[in-house]
Amino acid sequence: MSSVTAVLSYISPATRRGWTELVRWLLPVVLVPALAGVAPVASAAPPPSTFADIVDDVAPAVVNISTTKQLRGGETPNFPFPEPPPGSPFEDFFKEFFDQENPPTLPRRTSSLGSGFVFDPEGYVVTNRHVISEADEIQVTFGDDTSFKATLVGHDPKTDLAVLKIEGEGPFPAVRFGDSDHLRVGDWIIAIGNPFGLGSTVTAGIVSARSRDIRAGPYDDFLQVDAPINKGNSGGPSFNLAGEVIGINTAIFSPSGGNVGIGFAIPSNMALPVITSLKEEGRVKRGWLGVRIQNVTDEIAESLGLDDAEGALVASITPDGPAENAKIEPGDVILEFDGKTIGRMRGLPRIVAETEIGKAVDVIVWRRGERQTIKVTLGELPEEDELAALTEQGAETPSSDVTVLGVTVATITDELRQRYELAESTNKGVVIVEVADDSSASSESLRPGDVIVEVGQEEVSSPAEVNAKVNAAKQEDKKSVLLLIDRQGDLRFVALRFPDAN
Repeated sequence: MSSVTAVLSYISPATRRGWTELVRWLLPVVLVPALAGVAPVASAAPPPSTFADIVDDVAPAVVNISTTKQLRGGETPNFPFPEPPPGSPFEDFFKEFFDQENPPTLPRRTSSLGSGFVFDPEGYVVTNRHVISEADEIQVTFGDDTSFKATLVGHDPKTDLAVLKIEGEGPFPAVRFGDSDHLRVGDWIIAIGNPFGLGSTVTAGIVSARSRDIRAGPYDDFLQVDAPINKGNSGGPSFNLAGEVIGINTAIFSPSGGNVGIGFAIPSNMALPVITSLKEEGRVKRGWLGVRIQNVTDEIAESLGLDDAEGALVASITPDGPAENAKIEPGDVILEFDGKTIGRMRGLPRIVAETEIGKAVDVIVWRRGERQTIKVTLGELPEEDELAALTEQGAETPSSDVTVLGVTVATITDELRQRYELAESTNKGVVIVEVADDSSASSESLRPGDVIVEVGQEEVSSPAEVNAKVNAAKQEDKKSVLLLIDRQGDLRFVALRFPDAN
């Protein structure tokens, strides 16, 4: 008999019953409050047993899109045989058929197949721009095989989105947009599209990542999904478990062209303003700040006195643009825009574009070692040709070696302007005429013909000024010095480390 059993044998049944009642009374009084501060272990929601109910609700609004293109005069098919030799009985037939003055009428051909979905019961459809690019005719086919012609309302090359209008009487089945900002990595999504022209196909998967930049355009902010999508899924929707569109399938990453589990979708919150603008205006109106920006590297952050490499560094200002009118300067680092933190440079263009035109916003910049708030009234992003025009709208002294950086610089002269093909408008700064191997300048890919416009965010006009400002930065125990470089009209900041910097 154990010692505990021995002790309990001496306790009367009445006493044991009393202890039992005491424990029952103490549990809710002592133990439960003690456990109240302990965080419960999170448990993942079980996967749905079926997606059938969701698919039944949303699939009728998903459409297949086919386009046709009329072959133009002069376009000839590629036959597998050469032109017949002179004297051949087929010579006259060949010349008649390929008569360039009176080319034959050639049949239409299907140029692309894709997907889309109705977002307005009146018959407005969204798809990818590349699905309907250069199409003469657009055909929209629903899951029940009813087909309608559609006309192009508007398209946007920067986001690869297009809006179509069905030529038919509605109402048509339509789906609603959801809030993509609430999506988390690991959330379920359902994709519906027309892979390989097979017809409406449903696949499911999860959100694999957010904010992917795949170099598709200036506003890249893709969702990465692993739901199988393939050629023909372009323009189709991805749904959450509430049956709301949270992404528009746009691109895949695949060496073979087939699904490898890496697909990309435009988030609904990014797509919706573009779609609304296309539907109402036929084009997209975007906010415009009028700056050219670049990444803030660790070296640049250190040279500017920033604790972290964050924000967007202003490399140049568009003349007469909103930024210039508000006195934003090259060398400013934009840390916040309209209350939104700019953690990475590529986030700024999208935030600016989505901001209301004409709105006065607060822009917080880092300038010469301190934060400043500047009020800027946004303009409207000009068309491409207008913007290019806005972007296009200075006694010879001895050269000097800036030994610590490994460059030789000289004042800009007509001879140097001709040698390095510098624009006539390049009249500020000094030109680099030599770069030493294994130098700080060489490691940052500087080369002869580059023009140093600023050193330490101050303009320079002579080799002597460059040397003086570089030496001053070194004497202040800085590990690097910030240069503004003009390369054939392309301005960018470069932080060059001093050789003995740790």
